[in-house]
Amino acid sequence: MNLFEYTYDLVRQIPQGRMSTYGAVAEALGDRVAARAVGRMMNQNPDADTMPCFKIVHSDGRLGGFGLGVADKIRRLHQESIQVRDGKIVDFETVVFHEFTTKYPLKQLRNEQITTSKTIRLDDDFEELATVVGIDVAYPASEFDEACGAGVLLDYRTREVLEEQVVFAATEFPFISTYFYYREFPLIKQVIRKLSTKPSVVLLEGNGILHPYRCGLASQAGLSLDLPTIGVAKTLLYGTMKDSQVLIHGEPRGYALQSTNRTRPVYVSPGHRISLHTSLQVVKHLSVYKNPEPLRRAHQLAQSTLAQIS
Repeated sequence: MNLFEYTYDLVRQIPQGRMSTYGAVAEALGDRVAARAVGRMMNQNPDADTMPCFKIVHSDGRLGGFGLGVADKIRRLHQESIQVRDGKIVDFETVVFHEFTTKYPLKQLRNEQITTSKTIRLDDDFEELATVVGIDVAYPASEFDEACGAGVLLDYRTREVLEEQVVFAATEFPFISTYFYYREFPLIKQVIRKLSTKPSVVLLEGNGILHPYRCGLASQAGLSLDLPTIGVAKTLLYGTMKDSQVLIHGEPRGYALQSTNRTRPVYVSPGHRISLHTSLQVVKHLSVYKNPEPLRRAHQLAQSTLAQIS
């Protein structure tokens, strides 16, 4: 779904003379965690005359930013008889709007994650580990320009590059923590379809079961593609460390892997159709620098390709 357009349609519901908040719009989407994403979407709004992003402020009445400048935000609010004093909305509680008509799409997606997490398999479900593809996505400065997805396929034993593929697509979903799959998967799927060789394993920059709902990007992608997948994340957002293992609710969900003494660790977790132990061994074998080679090369390819067309 296009969450940008859904969010903009929510904001268009705000009546004349009323305003709302980043948090209220996030709650109408179905998850308060999306409040920062709402702020970014308001900043990316292409037309403040047809989608009144100036009506969205902080939950304590502070104005927040505006792409055309705060003075213009105040001017537009005054035109709707909403007064501002010392950078805050006057009589905030009487003009704030919460009564959105919504289907709570993020709540639906969360339920989807919870349901699909029950079908994840963590056994080594492949005959031979012959090839590994790393897929990375690079995003332009504006969400309304196309993102670039890049895949680099390597021979697992020799680490020789066998194939590279690049795709482009419009972004329809902002970055929201724990919903990464819905932003990245459309490009990941296109890359997989363009490969001439079906990979034994897919490496993705994100988490597998190392996720609060046990269903991160690599897990959901593995289920959708029906391929073995491994998640490799640069930062640890969830879980607690015990030696090199990462635990969530007492369950081992991943490993911290430091390829050299001079680099920070990456966090490895199985996505689907591969075990925790094998996931770690695969990433270890492919790691020369901080990131495993398929992901490192895919990242470089995506970034350089996007830079060439910017």
